[in-house]
Parts: sequence; structure tokens; C-alpha cells
Amino acid sequence: MNREKAMQIVKEQLPEKRYLHSVRVMETAVQLAERFQDDAKKAEMAGIFHDYAKYRPQEELKKIIEEQNMPKELLDFHSELWHGPAGAYLVEQEAGIADKDVLSAITYHTTGRQGMTQLEKIVFLADYIEPGRQFPGLDEVREAAKEDLDEAVLMALRNTISFLMSKRSTIYPDTFHAYNDLVKKTEE
Repeated sequence: MNREKAMQIVKEQLPEKRYLHSVRVMETAVQLAERFQDDAKKAEMAGIFHDYAKYRPQEELKKIIEEQNMPKELLDFHSELWHGPAGAYLVEQEAGIADKDVLSAITYHTTGRQGMTQLEKIVFLADYIEPGRQFPGLDEVREAAKEDLDEAVLMALRNTISFLMSKRSTIYPDTFHAYNDLVKKTEE
């Protein structure tokens, strides 16, 4: 699928502000893929489609999680986490994207996971650092992303975990596993 067709499909699913965010994530993902010698086309597709299901009704996402045998523990956590895994399913079914690397990057773009692929890290990080975002600690992550993908993802995970802890929010286990995995990897 070409970029224009993908953007057209996504534009029909999202409010304008979220669509523009998705375009910036796509562009950032392509830049990161080029910087870290990954597949820019896959990064482009995962970036534009990452929030495809963000505005679907919660009941629809819940039904997909249940019927597609996704981890049931997802339903015990904030519904904000549902749009990644359910969205990957919908992207495959509705947009015809069958590339497992792209679908996996969509699945884990919010939570991360242990053993993240480089493409998963790229999309996770692109969503975090895209130019439209602004919050404390972001500039340091953007700087790290110029040199070291793992370090930048680790910083983003640390910031996310700290933020959720400060709000007394639950934290999905995959996020902790991603953090621990990258700490071990960067220490080696």
C-alpha cells in the first residue's frame, strides 16, 4: 500500500488533530528507521496506522480482545491500552495490512514489551517524541534518539512509568518487562 492510500484510510478513522499526530508519528518513524538502518516502508505503515482504532468504541475493542484470544489481562488495565492490540487486528482486517512486523509495532506502540524488535522500538519512540508533543523530559529523549535507539526508548519507558506512578495509576506488566529488558541490554 502506498503512503497516500494509507493516509486516506487513516484520515477516515480519526479526528483531524489525531490524524495530524499520526502523520507526524509516521514521519518521525521514517526518520528513525533511516537513522538506525531499519525498513523505512514498514516504519511508515506502522506509524500512520498506529492509532487506527484509538476512537473506536470501547465495547468494540473489548470484544476484539476477547474474541481474538488476546491477553485477557489487558481488560484489567486502562482502556487506553486496548487500541494497540485491537487496532493491529483491525488494520489487518479492514486495511489489508498483513505484514507481521508492522502489526506487531502497532500492537506494542503504547506498552512496549520484553524483546522489542527494532521496528517496535522505532514506532514506540516515534509516538513519544513526534514534534507535536511537549512535556517534561521530552527534549532529553529526543536528544538521545539522535544517537542511541535503546537508550532513548529506555528513557521514554522510565518517564512513562514515573508519570503513571506519580498518578497512582496501574502499569501494564509489558511496560515493566520492556524497561527491565532494556536496562539489562544497555548494561551489557
